[in-house]
Amino acid sequence: MEEMRMNVSTPAAEVGDLVAGRPVGESLVAPFYVSREFFDLDIEAVFARHWLFAATDAELPEPGDYVTVTVGPYSVIVVRDDDGTARAFHNVCRHRGARILNEERGSVGNIVCGYHRWTYGVDGTLLHAESQAPGFDPSCFGLRSVHARSVAGLVFICLAEQPPADFDEVAARIEPYLAPHGLRQAKVAAQIDIVENGNWKLTVENNRECYHCGGHPELLCSLFPIYGYAEDDIPPVLRPAHERYQQADAEVRETYESLGLPYAAVEELDTRTTGFRIQREPLDLAGESFTADGTAACGRLLADFPTARLGRLSLHMQPNAWFHFLADHAVTFSVIPLAPDRTLVRTTWLVHPEAVEGVDYDLDTLTKVWTATNDQDAVFVARAHQGITSPAYLPGPYGPTEYQVEAFINWYVTRLRAHLSR
Repeated sequence: MEEMRMNVSTPAAEVGDLVAGRPVGESLVAPFYVSREFFDLDIEAVFARHWLFAATDAELPEPGDYVTVTVGPYSVIVVRDDDGTARAFHNVCRHRGARILNEERGSVGNIVCGYHRWTYGVDGTLLHAESQAPGFDPSCFGLRSVHARSVAGLVFICLAEQPPADFDEVAARIEPYLAPHGLRQAKVAAQIDIVENGNWKLTVENNRECYHCGGHPELLCSLFPIYGYAEDDIPPVLRPAHERYQQADAEVRETYESLGLPYAAVEELDTRTTGFRIQREPLDLAGESFTADGTAACGRLLADFPTARLGRLSLHMQPNAWFHFLADHAVTFSVIPLAPDRTLVRTTWLVHPEAVEGVDYDLDTLTKVWTATNDQDAVFVARAHQGITSPAYLPGPYGPTEYQVEAFINWYVTRLRAHLSR
């Protein structure tokens, strides 16, 4: 069945018609999720043209530390240079094109191609190329650069020659929210990769709503289950949770204001090229962290906060990331398409740089909620993809609580239209 899904084809003329004719308020027709043509278009029009969350600064603590990121046919090296700046380069040797670094992460003094030993500095400069002809100019053969930008400890890359111009504005909007959490100085406590058996858009859609959150019992211990509801639409069964939310929200806003922490929701998911949403709001129970009782998972707070009861700061970034920042730790999520029916989801937990495992935090407690939630979401995404492959599938309506799913799909289709119009 997987091989059949991989080989689903959509004629080029039909691709344009489907993009142009997408009805508002409904899930996409099947080819968007299952055909190779749409997968390739997604890489070309979305992932190769927009800013992508690639790593955290904490994954590159020292000069020479690197991670590699694979996006469709592109492989990118993200490396800390000798000046402490996160840089990015195409993972392609300028000699005859060999892949240079083959590990997902590591540390280097210089970047050395294992084929003919061409050697590059961590700034991309070609330092050594043996046995070249007279007149060979090394300055013409440095690594091809990729745009890279660190925003308060989050490293983004863009493969396009001309990145979306609005990213500077978006960075300026979100950085005051993120900066108090001290992510640039944090360390990685854990990182877990899973592969979901579904299209990347299903992974993102699933994240953009809590309509399905009854399937996340661990998460619902500390997360108010009213996400996406307008106050008048909250059903009776969720009224007690809403009343707790209102009380907790009033209390935590006083804390935010006393500490000068921005908290208002800013939502521009489909009204700009770099769509985003950010908001600080309370958690349930103790209100400190994603744990069974809501208490902090790490005894050493992530930054110099006078209290652990800061709820969660949540950030969505189109097209491939979401984040939760708490008083005691932060969690980052990145989404990378692997195939029409396979998606990599990488989750990273960050803690204070001097927090000690087994003393300040228990790793299982720190990671339990989101490990369980990710596993549950992987099942939901796989079921959604399996259903969409059926000839009986027809697009269904998004409900009011799924308005962020509609916003994501509207952003996505708008990006395809802009690309195809070129």
